[in-house]
Amino acid sequence: MAGKPLKVYLVAGELSGDRLGGGLMRELKARHPDVEFRGIGGPRMLAAGIDGRFPLETLSVMGLMEVLKHLPRLVGVRRALRRDALAWQPDVMVGIDAPDFNLGLERQLRAAGIPTAHYVSPSVWAWRQGRVKSIARAVDAMLTFLPFEAAFYARHRVPVAFVGHPLADELPLENDRAAAREALGLPSDAELLAVLPGSRASEIRFMGAPFLDAVQRTCEARAELHAVIPAATPERRVELEALLAQRPSLVERVTLLDGQAHEAMVASDMVLLTSGTAALEAMLCHRPMLVAYRMASATHWLAQRLVKTEWISLPNLIARQTLVPELIQDDASAAAIAQRLSAMLDDVPGRAVLEARFAEMHAGLQRDASRRACEAIEALVEGRPLPASVTPEGAGELAS
Repeated sequence: MAGKPLKVYLVAGELSGDRLGGGLMRELKARHPDVEFRGIGGPRMLAAGIDGRFPLETLSVMGLMEVLKHLPRLVGVRRALRRDALAWQPDVMVGIDAPDFNLGLERQLRAAGIPTAHYVSPSVWAWRQGRVKSIARAVDAMLTFLPFEAAFYARHRVPVAFVGHPLADELPLENDRAAAREALGLPSDAELLAVLPGSRASEIRFMGAPFLDAVQRTCEARAELHAVIPAATPERRVELEALLAQRPSLVERVTLLDGQAHEAMVASDMVLLTSGTAALEAMLCHRPMLVAYRMASATHWLAQRLVKTEWISLPNLIARQTLVPELIQDDASAAAIAQRLSAMLDDVPGRAVLEARFAEMHAGLQRDASRRACEAIEALVEGRPLPASVTPEGAGELAS
């Protein structure tokens, strides 16, 4: 890359992608002070020096009907970015998440001779696995957060770099339960259960009542139990307050927080949650958890036929074994949740073993993701092998 400035075209689709892009850009700039950036980014990427061609919000469209309504505009944006990138001739194009948009752009630019990378794997390992063929045509490198994702791509002969998870880099390998309780004003000597029923209105609709009914049952059986519920948004807080008002016996046994999910997990003895990123965060806080999830009947029927994984929670997917109990759909009744909660709270040695296992898994994911992503981009531009990989058989040996 000597002789001329490195030119990197980046396209992020939402704030989480902007955060990743900002970290990658800082690493690239530290190694290549004259690097030039162009594409789409948010506040972090703009602060790092990207020449933004469209606002980040241009691609922030959620839901099938919203996507269909905005499809002509999104197609136009992709065409404009393709023309812009081809005129600028970057050394590499990096699509950050937003796979429905970015993979198509990556495929077009790769066909025109521009190396491409995709940062954050879509859940192709879980459903519609046939998409891996189109991904292989779109990217010269897939950068994954998790080792089982990298193993999937390695089995399908897609060049891949496991870079680790940025959240694992952010959260410390050691945390202080007592200090977290003191900071949140929670009882120091109680059994403490963190309850995270979800950040979406639909999750509160399906899981709010079963979770609180399970907490009520468990509190009736355990005099020392206290629950802390971090509300993800002001809207979720209103919904949770309405559910708590229907259960007056919980008033003295529940603390409702505005956000602070991480702090609540660290303070807790265990966590009750829906699946998703919260399960990964609980694992990175080294807290035992119970995962319970319900959805619309039609959605569950479709998921049973499309999803190709044995587990839904990231701790189990990463470990490739059942570390965390999962209660799905009809199994996620208030009675079943309460029964499993009590059994796990009683099993103090088992929880200690799980905390230690989660700490080990945390260390395995704490790999300085932005630096490793930067190294993968450098290798791609220079035509060298990607610096981090896994064996095709499974999680495999991770390159140091």
